[in-house]
Amino acid sequence: MTGPMMGVTGIAVMLLMLFFLRIPAAFTMLLVGFFGFAAATSFDAACSMLGSELWSTFSNYGLTVIPLFILVGEIVHYAGYNNGLYFATYRWFGHHRGGLAMTTIMASAAFSAISGSNTATAATMSAVAIPAMNEYKYHPLLNAGSVAAGATLGVLIPPSIVLVVYGLYTGQSIGKLFFGNIIPSAILTTLILATVVVICRIHPEWGPAGPKSSWKERFESLPEAIDILVLFGIIMYALFTGVVTATEAAAVSCFLALVICTVRRKLTWKKLGGAFVDTLRISCMVFMIVAGALIFAKFLTVTRLPAETAEWIGMLALPKWMVLCTILLCYIIGGCIMDALAFLLVSLPIFYPLVTQLGYDPIWFGQVITIVTTMGSIMPPIGICCYVVSGMSGIPLGTAFRSGLYYMPSYIFSVFVLMVSPYWTVLVLSDLVK
Repeated sequence: MTGPMMGVTGIAVMLLMLFFLRIPAAFTMLLVGFFGFAAATSFDAACSMLGSELWSTFSNYGLTVIPLFILVGEIVHYAGYNNGLYFATYRWFGHHRGGLAMTTIMASAAFSAISGSNTATAATMSAVAIPAMNEYKYHPLLNAGSVAAGATLGVLIPPSIVLVVYGLYTGQSIGKLFFGNIIPSAILTTLILATVVVICRIHPEWGPAGPKSSWKERFESLPEAIDILVLFGIIMYALFTGVVTATEAAAVSCFLALVICTVRRKLTWKKLGGAFVDTLRISCMVFMIVAGALIFAKFLTVTRLPAETAEWIGMLALPKWMVLCTILLCYIIGGCIMDALAFLLVSLPIFYPLVTQLGYDPIWFGQVITIVTTMGSIMPPIGICCYVVSGMSGIPLGTAFRSGLYYMPSYIFSVFVLMVSPYWTVLVLSDLVK
């Protein structure tokens, strides 16, 4: 068997293990990568590769940014800011038709800007928002769709763990990635909100308007939202000016989150302990995915599948935009069948060198594939956000998946805008970062 064919076989085996044996993606990639590398070289070489790769990767100081940013999100979550953000947004927008759904999306965007986790946002907003929408007789498709689509923003809006891992893997500036993501995130959030407006115009009975809050109630709801904006603003300003590195910014944000929550008397020792436990659990999951993807990437490299694929596509003499569209189609499909972070790490060894050879900016490409892969969070068969929403709310899984399809045009149009105008959507802000 030739090297590239061995690589294709390894990918097929990995997918079969994911679907039929239900082994988590991290362990599937690690097992297939290790034994595939052993088959391509030798068992001793595979053991040596395993030890050296894991040590060189996880002894990297830069990886500490991941648990630190996760801890920020968990502190904010356990302090109850998710509820405050939801009700603050509701006071201002809940009286419009579909206002509760738009409130859910905007609160999800604000909460995920700190937590960076789509599953945490989906679980939180399912518990907070769906009971309120049920009370006002919102349609289940609008309920589930607004929570699931809003939760995907957790992967996009800084500090995004996916962007952090992308930056560490490709050697790109995390600060540039974060600032390059501001306009794409705003575009996608606006389009998702516009989708709710269109749905409620076509089906007015799906999202009846709620009671109108007084101006006093609206202004009384602002302090908690301002806390989150201040925390987010300090992180972004520190990265923008280059005063601190991404890791130092994450550490500072942890300290500030603790100070804010303590001053507001929102955090007890029990809640803080819960935040640490969840941070440890999520960080271990992310690190295992990174480890599995690295081993699997080494296996693909030794089979020369990435190099052969790049050479083959180059020989086709296709326009570079057509090559990019083919790559993005692979990301859409991959995001539907694998965890977004896992597929991102598996695919980068194949597609990243090809994209840079074609002349596309790595910062811009990071934003595009982040949007594309997060589409898989609300698409079958994986659709993790839909699973969370269904499990937390009791809405049938089929309904949750159908609701996600209403928002697909928002993602597709966002990618189209980024492709048409890469400078004014991404590079205009990322180039300002020192």
